[in-house]
Amino acid sequence: MHELSPRKETEQKYHWHLEDIFPSNDIWEQTFADLEAKLPSFAAIKGTLGQSASTLKNILEILDQASESLGKLYWYARMRADEDATDSESQARSNRAQALLVKYLAAIAFLEPELLTIPEETIKEFTSQKPELQIYQHYFNNLWRQKEHILNTNEEFIMAKAGQLIEAPHAIYNMLNNADLKFPEITDAQGNRVQLTHGRFIPLMQSQDRKVRQETFTAFYSTYDQVKHSTTALLSAQVNANIFNGEVRKYKSAREAALAKNNISLAVYDSLIEAVNAKLPAMHQYVALRKKMLHLEELHMYDVYVPIVEEIKTTYSFEDSKKIVKEALQPLGAEYLNILDQGMESGWCDVYENKGKRSGAYSCGVYGVHPYVLLNHQDTLDSLFTLAHEMGHAMHSYYTNKNQPYIYSDYSIFVAEVASTVNESLLMNYLLHKVQNKKERMFLLNHYLEEFKGTVFRQTMFAEFEKMIHEEVENGSALTVDYLNSVYKALNEKYFGPEMMVDDLISLEWSRIPHFYLNFYVFQYATGFSSAVALAMGILENGSEALNRYLEFLKAGSSKYPIDILTQAGVDLSTPDPIVKALDVFEQIVAELSLLSLEN
Repeated sequence: MHELSPRKETEQKYHWHLEDIFPSNDIWEQTFADLEAKLPSFAAIKGTLGQSASTLKNILEILDQASESLGKLYWYARMRADEDATDSESQARSNRAQALLVKYLAAIAFLEPELLTIPEETIKEFTSQKPELQIYQHYFNNLWRQKEHILNTNEEFIMAKAGQLIEAPHAIYNMLNNADLKFPEITDAQGNRVQLTHGRFIPLMQSQDRKVRQETFTAFYSTYDQVKHSTTALLSAQVNANIFNGEVRKYKSAREAALAKNNISLAVYDSLIEAVNAKLPAMHQYVALRKKMLHLEELHMYDVYVPIVEEIKTTYSFEDSKKIVKEALQPLGAEYLNILDQGMESGWCDVYENKGKRSGAYSCGVYGVHPYVLLNHQDTLDSLFTLAHEMGHAMHSYYTNKNQPYIYSDYSIFVAEVASTVNESLLMNYLLHKVQNKKERMFLLNHYLEEFKGTVFRQTMFAEFEKMIHEEVENGSALTVDYLNSVYKALNEKYFGPEMMVDDLISLEWSRIPHFYLNFYVFQYATGFSSAVALAMGILENGSEALNRYLEFLKAGSSKYPIDILTQAGVDLSTPDPIVKALDVFEQIVAELSLLSLEN
């Protein structure tokens, strides 16, 4: 490990090509000015939507074009800012784009309330007169479904203007977490002093040297301990913002408001928690196996990332990873592979960590351009899986954007983690079939168990935490450091079971999880993972028929409700069956790894 380089000193060939959106900052500025200048003209549209079929069609198309342009402005600015949090010009541009988004939403706040004043019969008549309006039919149906939660024009205007305030806790947290928070140096396994960073945390926690793991764990969470009052205030502000939004829109809870957008019932969320809690004994068996295989008298929270099987090969360069991912995803067909290859070779990806770069990984689709992927590649097996995962997101965006009009190009977050995890499942299947010896197989099985643990058990624990903290405030209490720490520690004790020594510092882990600012997002990792296991197995077992259904799923975007899109692909999440079946696989892997460990 070495000191992170400034971005300008890193290799251009590993940078994403944001020039594909705007060739220069000057063109971004001109586009920004053009759109900003158009916003006042939207006021003239108000009150005209119901005049005629032609008027309605023209207005919806104008607003779609404006929104598409805004998306390009926003993502270009956001990704430039994510390249380097210390670049004040990029940060300012990102803030301006966010502010323009709020202005735009305020300018069109009249749209949905006004549409709802037009009788359904009139809009149906307009649609028969102007066939171009037919593409908006699902949009209209979805609008009518949410009628009681859409406010009048003045109230929607106020809510739109409040958007930046509602997003403020998340924005402030990101700056604290990515730019201002400084971690200390620790001593690595070779005796070198190493600067601890977000990107290095997991690799250091995977060290076979327990002293390195313990020092990393202590240094990392002690840093969060120093800002715990600030992070408590930020998380409390975000929870209050979510509750405010739900109450104003006449929902019974913030959770109901968050799920209603995608027509997801609370039962789906609750049945996930119930199904995973019922399977916690399998998780506890895995924890006991980990303790046994690591030959530890006490298993601590800093022992949860280290592989319990010796890794045969620990280095996967980005070039290695691209090659392996392409081979692993061959079951998805030639067309998929050609697009995947094009994406990984032509500027979709920003690959390596640099000073000030946003931590973690994400993908975003830019309509009319191509998807983008932010990575912080560390040459590990985890980084190999991250590439497969994020390219799954990117391919989902690609297929959706190529096959849907702009109005349906942003697929629901409920299905957002499915395509990414199908790729991971196919990669794991490929690696397990290619494995040459028992040690390698055991290592991969351990990695697969870690995927289950991290994506089903851990994200469900997060979902349970989110549910609890929102209900705490909705019931009239305030969030405090002591409350958040005690609840979070108790959840760790429940999920990890009696064989785990739940160290006090893990109580602060909630303060490092940015997803808690995304309003009931994380449960979808667990439902998505379970769906993906079923879809991947279907493609491997049933070939072209299952593949064609899956490709139709990728193309669907938000043209139907997410539950319906998944059902047509072959997964019914209105029942707990996909969760139970996925965790049955987890149990089987624990059993196999346990047997193989006895043979050593």
